[in-house]
Order: sequence, then structure tokens, then C-alpha cells
Amino acid sequence: MQRNDPRPPGIPRSALADTLLDRLTGAYADAADPVRAAAMAAYMKDVSPFLGIPTPLRRELSKAVTKDTPAPREADCAALALRCWTLAEREYRYFAVDYLRRHVSRCSSALLPVVRHLVVTDPWWDTVDLLAAHTVGPLVAADPALKAVMDEWIGDEDLWLARTALLHQLRHKDATDTGRLFGYCRRQAAHPDFFIRKAIGWSLREYARTDPDAVRAFVEAERSRLSPLSVREALKNL
Repeated sequence: MQRNDPRPPGIPRSALADTLLDRLTGAYADAADPVRAAAMAAYMKDVSPFLGIPTPLRRELSKAVTKDTPAPREADCAALALRCWTLAEREYRYFAVDYLRRHVSRCSSALLPVVRHLVVTDPWWDTVDLLAAHTVGPLVAADPALKAVMDEWIGDEDLWLARTALLHQLRHKDATDTGRLFGYCRRQAAHPDFFIRKAIGWSLREYARTDPDAVRAFVEAERSRLSPLSVREALKNL
């Protein structure tokens, strides 16, 4: 597939994914709490149903699910993530996001179409932000050719792809491509959506830990174009 192919990717065959999904669905189903699930779904604006597993317990169960399993190949990561995304409850997607974060160094730029599908399918900040910072970001850092894909995503009509482009450098610190960081913020400065405006401020605030003077200068130069929310978030720790 092309790196920015919008078509849903096929699910590779993976014996490891078979094993993990069998363990996962059993462990999570046994821990389901319908009362807690309703509250969790409401908090997340009913973007997906939940099983109702609190985060500490979910992480404990996930650790048990992956215990004594081999290191995955890229196809295993893709298969697991895509299959988790076919399951209704949100906790399965959290498992996939955590798994990709842990094993992204084993993956190549060929994984990006899979991640694109995850970003645009039932999107909300809880999955998108982690995918942006901990999967897309490392993939781009490992293969600079993917910067061209980020240049496409920042202008996409899907706000979650644009948000991903804004946030993918959150952990890059000194390696941040400042031309793209500031250019992306400038390009979307007038965007009306809260999630884009918040992402602009967040990306600038995070880079301010590395170069506060550059962020101050950018905000001062662009203050008339940036939303008050973006400005407030960018300067929060300065």
C-alpha cells in the first residue's frame, strides 16, 4: 500500500495475534463491569462502548496476556492492531495502542497505512494522541521520507489526521523539525475546532521545554492569527 493510502488495509495472518487475541478477549471479558462501562462510555462521549475495566487492572491484565510471548514482527503488530479495532469495546484498542508503542521499533514505514486506519476509525483523543506521539512520531523519526506524508495529513479534511501531524513530534525534543512544527501551527492557526487549536498549543508548549525562546518568538509573531486557546496552551509553562 502507499504510505498515505486511505483504503482499509488487509489484516495479515499472524499466529501470534491469534494467541494474543484469544488470551485478551478471555481476560478482559472476565473483568468487565457494566456499571463502570456506562460511566466510561459517557465520559468519552459514547464514541465506543466500554467493558468497564479501570486502567490499573487493564494494565495488569495486559501484562499477563503478553507474558511469555515472542517478540512480534511488523505483520504481527499490524494484525493485532487491526483485529483489536474490529472489536467494539474501547479497552481492546487501548491494548493495541500500548502494544504498538512498545514494539514500534520493530516496525517500518510500511506500518503507517495501518496507523492511518486506526487514527480515522472511531477517532477520539484517547487513542489518536498516543498513536501520534508514540507510533507515528517514531516511524517518522526512523524514516524522514514520511515527513511528506505528515505534510499531507496536516491539510487533510479529517481533523484527527491533522491533529496527528501536529502532535507527532511531541517527543522529538532537539530533533524536532521546527520548520514543520511552526509551519503546521501557522497553517492551521485559523482552524475552528477545539481539538486542532488545543493541539497547536500543546505541540508548542512541549517544544518550549527544548527551546522556549523560539516558541515565545513564534507566538509573538503569530499571536493575531492564533486562537486564544492555542496561545494560552503554548505559553502555559513560560
